[in-house]
Amino acid sequence: MSENYKKDFPLLMQDNIIYFDNSATSQRPQCVIDAEVSFYMNHNANPLRGSYPLSVEATDIYENARQTVRKFINAAHSEEIVFTRNTTESMNLVAYSYGLNNVKAGDEVLVSIMEHHSNLLPWQMVCRQTGAVLKYIDCEQDGSLDLDKISELITDKTKIVAVTQVSNVLGRVNPVKEIAAMAHKKGAVIVVDGAQSTPHMAVDVQDMDADFFAFSGHKVFGPMGIGVLYGKRELLDAMPPFLSGGEMIESVTRFGAKYAELPHKFEAGTVNAAGAAGLDAAIKYVWSIGFDKMEQAEAALTARAMEGMKKIPHIHILGSDNPQEHTGIISFTIDNVHPHDVSEILISDGIAVRAGHHCAQPLLNHLGVNSTTRASLMFYNTQKEVDAFVESLASIRERMGYGE
Repeated sequence: MSENYKKDFPLLMQDNIIYFDNSATSQRPQCVIDAEVSFYMNHNANPLRGSYPLSVEATDIYENARQTVRKFINAAHSEEIVFTRNTTESMNLVAYSYGLNNVKAGDEVLVSIMEHHSNLLPWQMVCRQTGAVLKYIDCEQDGSLDLDKISELITDKTKIVAVTQVSNVLGRVNPVKEIAAMAHKKGAVIVVDGAQSTPHMAVDVQDMDADFFAFSGHKVFGPMGIGVLYGKRELLDAMPPFLSGGEMIESVTRFGAKYAELPHKFEAGTVNAAGAAGLDAAIKYVWSIGFDKMEQAEAALTARAMEGMKKIPHIHILGSDNPQEHTGIISFTIDNVHPHDVSEILISDGIAVRAGHHCAQPLLNHLGVNSTTRASLMFYNTQKEVDAFVESLASIRERMGYGE
C-alpha cells in the first residue's frame, strides 16, 4: 500500500498500538477532531432555538451536516435524515414508533440470525408486546443467505424484515436489495443495519429501496454519540415521536401538543451539534479518499492476513474462505485457547483485537461456537501490522503451553 493514511489519525501515530478493533469503533482523523473543537470554540450555541447570529451559525452547521449525510447515503430528502445517538437508538426508534404501531398479534417479524443485538432485541420487544411471531433467516456456514429460503419465509403475515447489510462477525455482505424487493412484494417493510457497511462501501438507500437504514458516526471515523436513522418520508410522517420534550414540538397547550415537522419531531431536546459537525467532517474525509481506494486497501490487507492465518495449525476462520467476502472482518478460534486469552496475548504484543460474542450470540450459537477473537481491519492499517499480527498468532499455542 503506497499511501500512508495513518498520518491523518493522531492516535495511530503512537508506536505502542496496532489497532485491529475497527468494527467496534474506528479511529478519528485530525479533521474530525478539529471540527468538534471548532464548534465548541467558535459556534457554541443551542441550534434551532435562537435568532441571534451564534445560534444561527450553530443551526447552519447542524443542518449542513444533515445534507452531507443525505448525499452520503443518497437519500431523496433531507427530512428523511434523523440524527440519533447511534445505530442502537435508531433501531429502537423504529421499533417503538413504527413497530408497536403497525404490528399486531399473529403478524410475523423476520430477522436474520446474524443480526447485532441492536437489530434483534428491539424486535423481540415488539413481538412480546404485540403478540407477533419472531422468525429467523438462518445463514449457511459460510455466512451466505439463501434467497430461495428467504422467499419462503416472507409471507403475507410478515410485517417487518430486519437485516444487516454487513455482518459484524463474518463480514459477509448481504443481498439487501433483493431481500427488500421480496419484502415489499408481500407488503412488509425492511429495516437495514448499516453500521458495518457505511465505513467500507458506498451506500445508496434509494437503490436498495430500504424503508429504514441506520448507522453510527463513530464507526465511520466520526464522533461517538452521533448516529443516523434514514426513513422513507411517508413512513416517518405517519409515525409518532419516539421521545417527547423540547424542540420536537410546534406548539403546546395544557393538555396537548402539535409536533414539529420532519425530521425535528424525532430529535427531542438539545441536539448533538458538535457531533454532527464531526460527522460532516468524517464523511468529507471519506469522500476525499474515495471508497475505491479504501476497498482496495482493505481487500489486500484481509487477503494477506487470511493467507498467513491459514498456514498456522489449529486456527479456524469463521465464514467464507474467500477474503473478498469478509469486508475486513476476520473472526476466528484457536484450538484449546479461549478467545480472551488470545486477545490478552495479542495485546501484550501491542495488537488490539476484540474477543467475545460480539453482540451476536444467536449467530455464534448457530455456527456452533460460544465466542471468537475478531480482528477487523481498516484502510489505514498496514501490511507491516498484518504481518506482526500473524507472527503473534503463530506463537500463541506455544505460549499457552501446548507446544506447536
